[in-house]
Amino acid sequence: MTRRCMVTGKGPQVGNNVSHANNPTKRRFLPSVKTTSIYSEVLGRMVSVKTSTHGIRTIEHKGGLDAYLMGTASTKLDESLRPIRAEIKAKQGDVKKPVAKKTGVRKTPSARSLKITAARKAAAAK
Repeated sequence: MTRRCMVTGKGPQVGNNVSHANNPTKRRFLPSVKTTSIYSEVLGRMVSVKTSTHGIRTIEHKGGLDAYLMGTASTKLDESLRPIRAEIKAKQGDVKKPVAKKTGVRKTPSARSLKITAARKAAAAK
């Protein structure tokens, strides 16, 4: 089992234990990766994610699991999160987005466009 965060990509690092006599011996610094369940509002279920506390904070900062997955490019996501992103995208495609309605308000013409229009009318009258 690899100890790698699905969100941040944090993994083990290598360093040295240094004794009182200054003898270095190799050691591994393991990240605090835990398997946790995060609720997906679009899917309406819990999604199991293996992440560090920094990864959980990142997801919360982005606005939840759905916002994090949709706001991150699929190439930058962990391979096990890509199918969940595709599932969310498919669910969101079912919901119609509101279309902006055109209002009957027209913009007032600028002074330049009025001069051009007057010049065209004068040229057409000749």
